[in-house]
Amino acid sequence: MRFPTPLVPGTLLRRYKRFLADIRLDTGDVVVAHCPNPGAMTGLAEPGSRVWLEPNDDPRRKLGYGWRLSDLPGGHMAGIDTALPNRLVAEALAERAIPALTGCGSVRAEVRYGTRSRVDFLLTEPGRRDLYLEVKNVHLRRAGDWAEFPDCVTARGARHLEELAQVARAGQRAVLLYVVQRTDCARMRLAADLDPAYARAAADAAAAGVAFLCHGTTIDRGGVALAGELPVLPPTAAEPLAQGADSA
Repeated sequence: MRFPTPLVPGTLLRRYKRFLADIRLDTGDVVVAHCPNPGAMTGLAEPGSRVWLEPNDDPRRKLGYGWRLSDLPGGHMAGIDTALPNRLVAEALAERAIPALTGCGSVRAEVRYGTRSRVDFLLTEPGRRDLYLEVKNVHLRRAGDWAEFPDCVTARGARHLEELAQVARAGQRAVLLYVVQRTDCARMRLAADLDPAYARAAADAAAAGVAFLCHGTTIDRGGVALAGELPVLPPTAAEPLAQGADSA
């Protein structure tokens, strides 16, 4: 996913009201930018951080800048837009670029399932079981090269796991795909201390047959792209969760 407009650098002054950020451009001007991330943004919203904005002149938008990237120590970067992983996965599915999810001829987005949810993608192929795919953005890193999810309590995320578990128990295929939008992580685990209910729901879903996958991203000032698969480790397990979707 390439940015259509060259990004401009700045320094984060503050992030507030979830969707707003005051940023001082390198020109000295202070602008209000849209923050496309409603989450906790732990470690990504520190005043003084080096950030990258996408300017726009669309009269339909209230703000002239969108916060897209943040610099991280060691030359690494983080993507800020939590909606971007779904677009990256959609592109990768169309190009059959996710090895664990190939072999499905039809891909539909935002399909109703369960009691109150829409699955991010439904993959179908005549003669094969349907595959329900849920995508989650991952931004949190607290120790070592571990990416962690979630960064705060997410009742909605737990509900998605419960509904994927029901799909698996009914005989269909179900996959939870985590997309790590930062380049300083090499593996992924659940943050059970931040949301024990989510961790329990994940363990129940794994026992029901839900597969857990994780992919990293490559990030530069030109854009963000889906990268290779990373191992997923539940917080109480000694071995990674079974990765890849059932090929039956």
